Amino acid sequence: MKMREGKIVNQGLEDEMEVWGYQPCLWKMILVGVGAVCSGGLLLLLLYWLPEWGVKGTCTHTSLRDARTLLLRTTDEFRQWFRAKVHVMLAPGKKPFDSLDLQSMAQLPNGDGDQCISAAHEDHHEKFSHRQHAQIHYFTHHSTKYYWNDETQNFELYKGLEDVKLSCASIHSDHSAGLSKTLQGYRMLFFGENEIAVRVPSPFKLLIKEVLNPFYIFQLFSVILWSAEDYYYYATAIVFMSVISIATSLYTIKKQYVMLHDMVAAHSVLRVSVCRENKDIEQAMSTELVPGDVIIIPANGMIMPCDAVLIHGTCIVNESMLTGESVPVTKTSLPCSGEEAARSYDMEEHKRHTLFCGTHVIQTRFYTGELVKAVVVRTGFSTEKGQLVRSILYPKPIDFKLYRDAYLFLLCLVGVAGIGFIYTIVLSIMNKVPAKTIITESLDIVTITVPPALPAAMTTGIVYAQRRLKRVGIFCISPQRINMCGQLNLVCFDKTGTLTEDGLDLWGIQRVEDGSFSPPESDAAKERLVNTAFVSCMATCHSLTKIEGELSGDPLDLKMFSATGWVLEEPTEEETALHNPIMPTVVRPPKHNILEGNQNMELSELSSFEIGIVRQFPFSSALQRMSVVVRKLGEKHMDAYLKGAPEVVANLCIQHTVPQSFTDTLETYTRQGYRVIALAHRQLESKLSWHKVQSLSRDLIETNMEFLGLIIMQNKIKEETAGVLHELRQANIRTLMVTGDNMLTAISVARDCGMVRTQERVIIADAVPPKDFHPASITWHYTENPTQTIKDNQMVQVNVGEEVCDLQVTQQEQGYHFAVSGKAFAVITEHFPQLVQKLVLRATVFARMAPDQKTQLVEVLQSIDYTVGMCGDGANDCGALKRAHSGISLSELEASVASPFTSTTSNISCVPNLIREGRAALITSFCVFKFMALYSIIQYLSVTLLYSILSNLGDFQFLFIDIAIILIIAFTMSLNPSWKELVWRRPPSSLISGPLLCSVLTQILTCLVFQVLAFLLVRQQSWYETWTPQSDACNVSSSSLSHSLNLTTPHDHKNIRNYENTTLFYVSSFQYLAVAIVFSKGKPFRQPSYKNWPFMLSCLGLYTFLLLIMLYPVPAIDSFLEIVCVPHDWRVTLVIIVTMNAAVSFMLEILILDVILWRLVFRGNQGVNRPTEPPSAHTTQVTNDRWGSSFLSWLFCRRNKSPRVRYMHVALELQDDADWPPRPSTVTYASDPQSHISAPL
Repeated sequence: MKMREGKIVNQGLEDEMEVWGYQPCLWKMILVGVGAVCSGGLLLLLLYWLPEWGVKGTCTHTSLRDARTLLLRTTDEFRQWFRAKVHVMLAPGKKPFDSLDLQSMAQLPNGDGDQCISAAHEDHHEKFSHRQHAQIHYFTHHSTKYYWNDETQNFELYKGLEDVKLSCASIHSDHSAGLSKTLQGYRMLFFGENEIAVRVPSPFKLLIKEVLNPFYIFQLFSVILWSAEDYYYYATAIVFMSVISIATSLYTIKKQYVMLHDMVAAHSVLRVSVCRENKDIEQAMSTELVPGDVIIIPANGMIMPCDAVLIHGTCIVNESMLTGESVPVTKTSLPCSGEEAARSYDMEEHKRHTLFCGTHVIQTRFYTGELVKAVVVRTGFSTEKGQLVRSILYPKPIDFKLYRDAYLFLLCLVGVAGIGFIYTIVLSIMNKVPAKTIITESLDIVTITVPPALPAAMTTGIVYAQRRLKRVGIFCISPQRINMCGQLNLVCFDKTGTLTEDGLDLWGIQRVEDGSFSPPESDAAKERLVNTAFVSCMATCHSLTKIEGELSGDPLDLKMFSATGWVLEEPTEEETALHNPIMPTVVRPPKHNILEGNQNMELSELSSFEIGIVRQFPFSSALQRMSVVVRKLGEKHMDAYLKGAPEVVANLCIQHTVPQSFTDTLETYTRQGYRVIALAHRQLESKLSWHKVQSLSRDLIETNMEFLGLIIMQNKIKEETAGVLHELRQANIRTLMVTGDNMLTAISVARDCGMVRTQERVIIADAVPPKDFHPASITWHYTENPTQTIKDNQMVQVNVGEEVCDLQVTQQEQGYHFAVSGKAFAVITEHFPQLVQKLVLRATVFARMAPDQKTQLVEVLQSIDYTVGMCGDGANDCGALKRAHSGISLSELEASVASPFTSTTSNISCVPNLIREGRAALITSFCVFKFMALYSIIQYLSVTLLYSILSNLGDFQFLFIDIAIILIIAFTMSLNPSWKELVWRRPPSSLISGPLLCSVLTQILTCLVFQVLAFLLVRQQSWYETWTPQSDACNVSSSSLSHSLNLTTPHDHKNIRNYENTTLFYVSSFQYLAVAIVFSKGKPFRQPSYKNWPFMLSCLGLYTFLLLIMLYPVPAIDSFLEIVCVPHDWRVTLVIIVTMNAAVSFMLEILILDVILWRLVFRGNQGVNRPTEPPSAHTTQVTNDRWGSSFLSWLFCRRNKSPRVRYMHVALELQDDADWPPRPSTVTYASDPQSHISAPL
């Protein structure tokens, strides 16, 4: 049935959904009820697992307005279905920000207006039940309420105050007084209690949800079937295993819920001071806050219970909970006048004025008589923290090929089971077997084919990997992503604090005097510089604060301030209260410096060196600058000081104050890898008052500045950086730098740490947007090589002599790298979309990137099939860390919600560790899956062969195989630690790949051949007969014992005891062990199996036990396992058969798969980044490999097979493109045909 087109909810957002309306249908519900009774409840389970069928099977389609049940589907690649019930709420208005008649609203309750209201709320409704109320339809999905909007005829989400699209000025004018109690109660109807409520489900609820998993229902079905066949012991063992599995799962889930609940509950409920409309200040619980409330931030700080925007005062905030960045940040009040105040308030754009829920306000600054106030913007799950908690409570499924292929593989096993099912029925009917036996045995074959312990066995490798990561200081909040780390082929690194040291050292300063640069100076604390504007700017233009007597703030600010030798003094609360004007933060030089430099100065003049910081405009990564307004004590006018990126500062200065050599001087420093910051100054008009300055916009102050000079900071590369990047390059993993720093500094650091090698050139793509009828354009600048200039013929030389397409691409790549600035990246993505993929394929340095651009870059890389890792310090990288397949935050916090992985080591050595463990976990998952699949097939083959003689495996044989062999082996084979180094080859990402399918199929054929061989051979033996309790095929020495034993045994109606059963039991038991050892691969991704002593001991113990009971039978064990006595010669023959079986299995896996197929045919995983070997490496072996590769590629029809991943397609296109890379100093225009070369993929 074709689906009707639904409405879109959350359009353009990450959680965008389609929604359809339905109403209950009586006749459909009756039909479903009848079906449920007839199917024994299975139909209800099916409708529970498939919400789409559940809704369509019981309801009829209707408009959203009249709907009582909604069907939701996410619009992402997962297309998940959800059902939601529509509730009705009574309210005096239709929207939370409607203006209401407050007189008639006097009796409005402060509570929920749902029709399904609790007893606690009923009395509230009675108070205003006489009034006319609107019925508002809403539904709840993932802890978020969506309300019906008559105008748009759709459901919409109310986030908070931002929904009204207020300007910053209107927040000051219209929302700074606070709400009346009545209006607050009305808004609470819509926004609910301000609480991030992580409800810990009851154990019973969790149990029901876990037990209704399709896998456990299958287990239940199996147990009922086995009980019907009197396999009580085996059924009991499976029940026991399932109970342990469920209990472990419930314990883990419950623990996660409790941990999350405790993390949120620590500050979700506290007392706050709220301003009311009548200027009263009342104490209220934080759960009662609604958007629009005005709260007072106490002087000693608080943990924020909501997202709020500062309208008065300044706060010092620790945001480590959100960002992982432990450096306190300064939050200033929202601009109330000027150009910036006219802009709409946006939480991301104005985050320097916003206090986020869960962050810790350490201390506040305020004016006389004016409290530090903030307007509540968002509450509950709409807050930044609430959204983080939602992302943990309702994670998106991980789109990993392994999991999709696992389901396909299981479907194949079900298909095999279907064949066995039909075979059993046909065979049983031909042999006139009773109907009950036909049903049980045919269903039994299905339960054998799908292994019961598969999910538990699959997760063990991940659990072990998580433990090993924890030991090396890497914490994980998303264990399923560990497998994805094994597939990483590109890692983006932030620069400052990640590749380089967090702190910067001051190398020197270069001041401007009379319009030109003076020589560089190393010491900014010299006496003669004390009274200069340059040092005054260094001493005042920062966001430092004193916390418990210690200077705290941005490391760069700390270094810059300490280089001046000045002292910072902050006013105490008492001092602030005593003075009518604002008591500012004061900075001054140490007294001895002033006295030494100015011996004749009078004491009254000393105070003129004290500078009070009147207003701060905090550093903005979008604007790339910060500024302050100061007053030197004793002066009538104020001064503005500015610092920031040199290019930005120079543009804000009067042109003649910027030296002509500015560009060359800046390039000289940045080329050497120095971090350069420019300073500027402006004397403000004397008529500006203290309070007037507080309302001025920064645009009015940050203009017509006078250029003061440059501060040159040295950013040292961390010791481990170069080694780790070299290791990643050797491992076929591409590395990128994504930084907010200057372009040339970034290129220099990239060269110094080996990301760009000495012989490689860097091409800067400098893009400008369209202007004055000129189209957008990209100018290609070739930077000078610091050591040598590469000639064109050298590049050609590098490209010659490789036949494999991957290596050709790599050789071409070695010639050049692109470097792109954030500004250019924005222009290229908008005006040159067809060049984006070509550019990112070779781009290594991304400079001056804003936080959202980092996220955008990760998305672009993922769009061309890279598996992307991101490593950053967590501050500006939150979005990119979350969006990447594997985000690693370098943070001292044990676990940060900023990224899936958090490393307590402060350098990038955690990246190879994580990739190694990821590769080991991925290979372990493959090994376990292959082993469990083979276990099912081997048992299936044994049972199918035995069915042909109307026999089966015994209860205790099943028990021994499943418990003693399979469980022990499956759980110990996962213990191999990761290999000590990263190799260039990556593990496969898919179970449905050539080598893995060949591996499984060859082993299945081997097992089939040897089982059939043993089955047929035993029937050819001279002593063979249809076994009866009186049979005696053993030699004389044991015949009497066996005979007497058999005489006391009643005849087995199930025909378990026979020679075929005994033979196949022995052969299959050894086959399980053989495939376990063959599949338990070590090098190059895991340590060899002989180092995994629990696995080796298990294998040796089981081999020894099986050989002993086979060669030297123990009557008690034979009786327990329902094994019959066979001659010693046949036992020796069986030893030869199982030895040959093991040898063939080993030879096929090692020789054919590992040597021939992997090395010569299936080489698609190499990617574009494989490190090239020097010409000397081209030995005879390599030549032979090439011939072998060519022949086998032809044999397997892979000769001209195109690459599967998109970045390889792009690389192959560029290989044939004579105009790429563009020539030096050429310009590409948006309308230029050159920009349209790359056909869209």
